Amino acid sequence: MGFFDKFKFSRLKEGLSKTRDTFQENLSKLTKGRTEIDEEFLEELENILVSADVGVETTLDIVDRITEKAASATYRSEEELNGMVMSVMQEMLLDTAEEHPADFEAPLPSTPYVILIVGVNGAGKTTSIAKLAHNYHKAGKKVLIAAADTFRAAAVEQLRIWADRAGVPMVSQGQGADPASVVFDAVSSAVSRQADVVLVDTAGRLHNKANLMAELSKIMRVARKKVPEAPHEVLLVLDGTTGQNAVAQAREFSKCVDVTGLVVTKLDGTAKGGIVLSIARELHLPVKYIGVGEKIEDLQIFEREKFVEAIIGRV
Repeated sequence: MGFFDKFKFSRLKEGLSKTRDTFQENLSKLTKGRTEIDEEFLEELENILVSADVGVETTLDIVDRITEKAASATYRSEEELNGMVMSVMQEMLLDTAEEHPADFEAPLPSTPYVILIVGVNGAGKTTSIAKLAHNYHKAGKKVLIAAADTFRAAAVEQLRIWADRAGVPMVSQGQGADPASVVFDAVSSAVSRQADVVLVDTAGRLHNKANLMAELSKIMRVARKKVPEAPHEVLLVLDGTTGQNAVAQAREFSKCVDVTGLVVTKLDGTAKGGIVLSIARELHLPVKYIGVGEKIEDLQIFEREKFVEAIIGRV
């Protein structure tokens, strides 16, 4: 692991410290002095996983896999038990959809590469857009942001502040403008400027799914007038601190738009980071990015093995 990889992993561990500290403390108590798995162990493990917001379905899946492994293996130490729990959680994530998109530095399949960002207000959508823009910009890509959340007061100005921090241009028309018109201008500008990536902000309303669907459909139709295959990605931003509500939000948005991947934010603010496992397992959608801090560089590509290692480690 190179220096930069070690730094990123250190930031990941730091960002997940609340979840890790709680999980490790409980797991350490559970495995202390044990070398076998019995009904008491499995029941307590269920409680630990549910308390970390792993979710009932996912918890039962993990426990079933551990039970199966225990039937054909002997564990001689607490460390071996911990390692087995970690390996089962990693295996479960490996069974979900693709691990992550191409690294920011990798060549894009086509340009301009249009990414639609959706999510409820307050989930961290604006900051996630800025962090994505920062990473693409740092990787040498020409990035443009489309401020198509014209419904919420101050949304455009908030996004402008973050766009400036990221060092990328933004196309906007102000509050109350037609979102599709903003997207048309942005995609047209991206084509003329030969931009590599267009990040499209959208309104975060769920109270009227018909209106949301109509708005998103119009945005996509308009974008395709300039880039026929747009949007190439639809990323749904979820607030990790909302727990199982995030899963419910994802299900609702998936009814309105073809979500291709998830961004789970604010994991540094919760002791229930296990929600990521629940989201990946229950929604069958890839978690592509996770937010582990407020700084603009604190959005990380989701790597399943590293994530589980950062939570469990060696207790």
